[in-house]
Amino acid sequence: MIGRIAALTGAALAAHALPAVTAVRPLRERFLPALSGVGEPSHVALTIDDGPHPVATPRFLHVLDTYGVHATFFLLGSQLALAPELGKELVAAGHEIAVHGWDHRCLLLRGPRATHEDIIRSYEYVGEVTGQAPRWYRPPYGVLNTAAVVTTRTLGLTPVLWTSWGRDWELSANPESVFRTVTSGLSGGGTILLHDSDCTSAPGSWAATLGALPRIIEECERRGLKIGTLGSH
Repeated sequence: MIGRIAALTGAALAAHALPAVTAVRPLRERFLPALSGVGEPSHVALTIDDGPHPVATPRFLHVLDTYGVHATFFLLGSQLALAPELGKELVAAGHEIAVHGWDHRCLLLRGPRATHEDIIRSYEYVGEVTGQAPRWYRPPYGVLNTAAVVTTRTLGLTPVLWTSWGRDWELSANPESVFRTVTSGLSGGGTILLHDSDCTSAPGSWAATLGALPRIIEECERRGLKIGTLGSH
């Protein structure tokens, strides 16, 4: 009896965690390109996670406005609650709003109910504050679980991860390292992951991203790639 219960528990845990294998980037890029954010070959999607940040986000908005570029911002509900006016500013500036959850916690540490409640709470709050119904969802750390897949489908959200990142959360990150890391893995149809907040990373790490952003945009343009939101991807 104990063995059967253990087997059932193990099977339930395996089913709960199965979608987490998509966090392995080569695997998902080969078999699930849409989840990786692969789009039109002439286009690159710019996505920015973990905000809004009261100091950083306005500076990112200024750079994007200077270059006439729009991005998709994956917002944390807990961060938006600290600066709701920034959510409205993002929409007013023509950017796209998406859901990153309420708290930045790996979904493998959440049960099905907690996952469902986290996504629902952030989806409703982001939509209410910004006036824009989110279309996209990105799980913290890029790790999905079964409850997240079911909940996003119910809400009409599309999960999307990335093809290229800047490792801009690291303590050692600087504008040059972020630029090199992003562009070394960048190709047409790709989705870039950056961060405009240090709420889950090294203090002030967003400054390295901000410093790299103009060069990343210019490099995309130099390669003849149009850069914009996931919705235009």
